[in-house]
Amino acid sequence: MGPHPAVAAIRLAVRRVLHDILTEHSPADALAPGRSRATSYGIAHVTPSVALLPVPSTGGTPAAYDTAVEPSYELPGALPQDSPRTTEHERPPSPLVLVACSGGADSMALASALAFEAPKLGIRAGGITVDHGLQPGSDLRAEEVVLRMRELGLEPVESVAVTVGRAGGPEAAARDARYAALDDAAARHGAVAVLLGHTRDDQAETVLLGLARGSGIRSLSGMAAVSGADGRYRRPFLGLDRQTARKACMVQALPVWDDPHNADPAYTRSRLRQEGLPALEKALGKGVVEALARTAQLSRDDADALDAWARQAEAAVRDAAGLLECAKLYALPPAVRRRILRRAAIEAGAPAGALFARHIEEVDRLITGWRGQGAINLPGKVVAQRQGGRLVIRQG
Repeated sequence: MGPHPAVAAIRLAVRRVLHDILTEHSPADALAPGRSRATSYGIAHVTPSVALLPVPSTGGTPAAYDTAVEPSYELPGALPQDSPRTTEHERPPSPLVLVACSGGADSMALASALAFEAPKLGIRAGGITVDHGLQPGSDLRAEEVVLRMRELGLEPVESVAVTVGRAGGPEAAARDARYAALDDAAARHGAVAVLLGHTRDDQAETVLLGLARGSGIRSLSGMAAVSGADGRYRRPFLGLDRQTARKACMVQALPVWDDPHNADPAYTRSRLRQEGLPALEKALGKGVVEALARTAQLSRDDADALDAWARQAEAAVRDAAGLLECAKLYALPPAVRRRILRRAAIEAGAPAGALFARHIEEVDRLITGWRGQGAINLPGKVVAQRQGGRLVIRQG
């Protein structure tokens, strides 16, 4: 008898991501003809004995996992004849993958799936928990999470304390401090990837928040499955709902911690989670979360295509001195032109997080609605102005 459907779903999601990581980080010179990515890391060729497990699409498990595959991996003692055995001193080090674990249901489910799947692929698995210091006893809670990760078999594991500033509001400041700590931990341990437990519900919330800000299609694209420097951050659960992760913890008897901030109406995302999304589902019916997550993917595809177009077009609208020519910019579609303007403002020193759509619209009017208006002040003390048919964006 196979695992519970929810457990099978989270393991399958993590397994797919780990396979991607192996493919990306296997040294090319370690791959001889007839050798798999797994054997290049010094483990025998992984041949799954596949059994199809019927997974009902009820109880929060998405229909995409109705036939989840739960292979039992066999590591034969000998490699195929055409695959020369790698000696110990030639064997490349096993890659390390970390999980960011808060102790909540989503990240605990992710940690358990990583601990189960990583050894089968010759991957080392560790974990990091970040203590934001925003609640009494947060240090003790972080140590409990470290203990739980060790009990799962993760190593190395550690708790990292951070100081949360005020820039951008409490939620943004906490997020910035958390990612800085995760970046540092990944660098110190030499990790090739950090897994994050964001679910389809989190994605839906992110899309709605972007819609409320009116920030454009990139904001509507939500969180990427792969992000960060060199694709460091991976989100295996973007196709799974929050209930699936919680169910997986329950059937595995994994203790979870429910952060009271997630229900605190002082936080925008909490209000959206507790009031906004339920109201939308009541008014529009079930399926809102799935539709918003699908919107995120479609928006991301469109935004990626437009970004690529803008990068290609930028060289053609600059003169020999590298200045942007207003007439050539005017001929471009607005979505492409504004991307070029945004990139130019950021390159001049405008902070990307403080540069909003309204700023770019004002700069765009120097191209499309020129009436002799003066310079436009942008965040980061950057100034944009039109001079002799050229758009000049520089530090003021």
